[in-house]
Amino acid sequence: MTTNNRSINKTAEMTKMALMVAMNCVSAYIIIPLPFSLSPLALQTLIVNLTGYVLSPKQAFMTMATYLLVGLAGVPVFTGGTAGPGKLFGPTGGYIFGFLLTAVFLAVARGEKYSFKRYVLLGCLVGIPLIYIPGLLQLKLLTELPWDKAFMIGVVPFIPLDIVKCAAAAMLAGPINKAFGRR
Repeated sequence: MTTNNRSINKTAEMTKMALMVAMNCVSAYIIIPLPFSLSPLALQTLIVNLTGYVLSPKQAFMTMATYLLVGLAGVPVFTGGTAGPGKLFGPTGGYIFGFLLTAVFLAVARGEKYSFKRYVLLGCLVGIPLIYIPGLLQLKLLTELPWDKAFMIGVVPFIPLDIVKCAAAAMLAGPINKAFGRR
């Protein structure tokens, strides 16, 4: 591979990563507040899954770590335009840490060839729990809610739409990967 081709590939990789960070930031503003929950319905899980489906594990980690650090630094990129350590280490911050775990896991586990069915199953059966578990743990620990109540307000309302978002991310990943030369 020539130096010019390597440079073009690096530029394409960095562009994908920057787009995924930007899309995650924008998706945090697309919310439906739930009056009974500390977390709103948000579009972010679609972008988190898509990040894992279109980037390498290292790129997925760097992308989600960048998003976390930008929000931690005070740029309002977390759900609903929030930011800072209070949000990240507050009752709903565990879900944000789950985004990092999920994107990296999906990037590792998705395989070399695109498969809509495999992507959806990975997203639904492993990706969603990887977001919910740290989210639920942090919610429970910081609010001291009983486990059943924390589960009912921090997990249950989000499951149906997150399944749809997993399928949407899997569907988008095929053409995106193809456009960037991945099978």
